[in-house]
Amino acid sequence: MKLTRRRFTTAAVASAAAGLLPRTASAQNPIIIKFSHVVANDTPKGKGSMRFKELAEKYTEGKVKVELYANSSLYKDKEEVEALQLGAVQMLAPSTAKFAPLGAKEFEALDLPFAFADDKNYEKVMKGELGQWLMKKLEPKGITGLAFWDNGFHMVSANKPLLTPADFQGLKMRISGSKIADQYFRRLGANPQILAFSEVYQALQTGVVDGCENTASNYLTQKFHEVQKHITIGEHAHLQYAVIVNSKFWNGLPADIRTAVDKAMAEATDYTNTIARQENIDALEEIKKSGKSTIHVLTAEQRKVWRETMAPTWIWAEGRVGKEVLELLKKVTAV
Repeated sequence: MKLTRRRFTTAAVASAAAGLLPRTASAQNPIIIKFSHVVANDTPKGKGSMRFKELAEKYTEGKVKVELYANSSLYKDKEEVEALQLGAVQMLAPSTAKFAPLGAKEFEALDLPFAFADDKNYEKVMKGELGQWLMKKLEPKGITGLAFWDNGFHMVSANKPLLTPADFQGLKMRISGSKIADQYFRRLGANPQILAFSEVYQALQTGVVDGCENTASNYLTQKFHEVQKHITIGEHAHLQYAVIVNSKFWNGLPADIRTAVDKAMAEATDYTNTIARQENIDALEEIKKSGKSTIHVLTAEQRKVWRETMAPTWIWAEGRVGKEVLELLKKVTAV
């Protein structure tokens, strides 16, 4: 049965919690891992989750069965973290902005504008001290962080070219919920609007919002480019996901099963992060070929203006995410 926020009944939670208890697994009686996410199967995250399923079932010799729920088919992005905490789903890969409502606002620092010089810089940061430090912030919430998955840099779009801050004046721009994104769009003169990922296409189509930001692979697979006449590449912000698991479930797995699943996740992470950049390159080419949206690339001077306009977001962010995470970020990124 599909659960939503309104259907987290006592019986449902009790039933889900029962699945968190350790037990003997076999190919005939496998441990089920429900892995829910909000994007399409043919995105880096979608392909990564399918690779994880393949490897986890292989390395556990069928003692684990991974059930994948893509495209918000099980939960919308506003519901999924709560579902994980309650044990109704075992594994997620939400954007890192989703952790702020849990009290782990530090993750939002990753949304800061122009924080990462390039994909290699991002990868180095997430594999290092900052990535490990952030994951530990989830432990008191009953969540174990397993990996960071890359999805590249955001583009922005609207039905007119977005090249200068003046172009954003008064536009309703969809955001996923990050207060950092809210701030930098306001600095540009836009009016940020929080919408679930599954609602974005219709909102763009009907004019509920004027534009959005996302990666090329998401623009293509969700067909955002079909309802946005102009897309701008400025690499102003990065999109990443944290693959997380319910801690009670994870700690309750037999040691050999957990080791095998961890191995599967490590290999799926390498795969996902390796293909992410190429997937976005290929998606951008498909968008160009479609002729449905004009692609603009910011000049160095235009990008400098964006950066200067958004820069006060870093000062504002200290009161939101704390000084410690900002210092860690500044040590290892482009800022």
